[in-house]
Amino acid sequence: MLEESRDRPDGLRERKKARTRASIREHALRLFREQGYQATTVEQIAAAAEVFRYFPSKEDVVLQDDMDIRMIEALERQPGGLSPLGAVRAAIREMIASYSEADVEVLRETTALTMTVPEIRARALDEFARTINVIAAAVAKRAGRSPDDLAVRVMAGAIIGVIMSTTIPWEGWSDRQTMEDTFGRIEQGLALLEAGLPL
Repeated sequence: MLEESRDRPDGLRERKKARTRASIREHALRLFREQGYQATTVEQIAAAAEVFRYFPSKEDVVLQDDMDIRMIEALERQPGGLSPLGAVRAAIREMIASYSEADVEVLRETTALTMTVPEIRARALDEFARTINVIAAAVAKRAGRSPDDLAVRVMAGAIIGVIMSTTIPWEGWSDRQTMEDTFGRIEQGLALLEAGLPL
């Protein structure tokens, strides 16, 4: 099933886009380190990466990564017998396990920027809202329902709520140990959600 997913034209396009975004992000992070976030322009990032202006803002360069793609592809690989939330939990575990040390280092750096740059911090809330739509579409497809179905939207919102409640406030989250602890807390929070949030 993995190979079929990788061979689909839409999957290939998404991975090509993800590689382009990763290259741009790499150049952007280097420029941020060399001359500071505020002094760096989107045009400088595009020139360094040798692409046309790809992101509408610097905040998008930092925040838009391939996490959604990895998670959705992992969700599509989960067995049909799992509940939608059980499949999401398994997909998130698979996604986290797929990160290399280099991937984690980029995540650590972008998280540090998110914590310290007010514009990125504010924009991060928009990304959470966008991700609700991504998760709703994936859960709806798996459940054979509409992405606008109330139950689907509530589940997607609850999943993002778990992630937000375990990652905000962001202070210290770029520390390696804290990141690993946070991933564990996300898993624990999703387990609580699947169990009906017993108190």
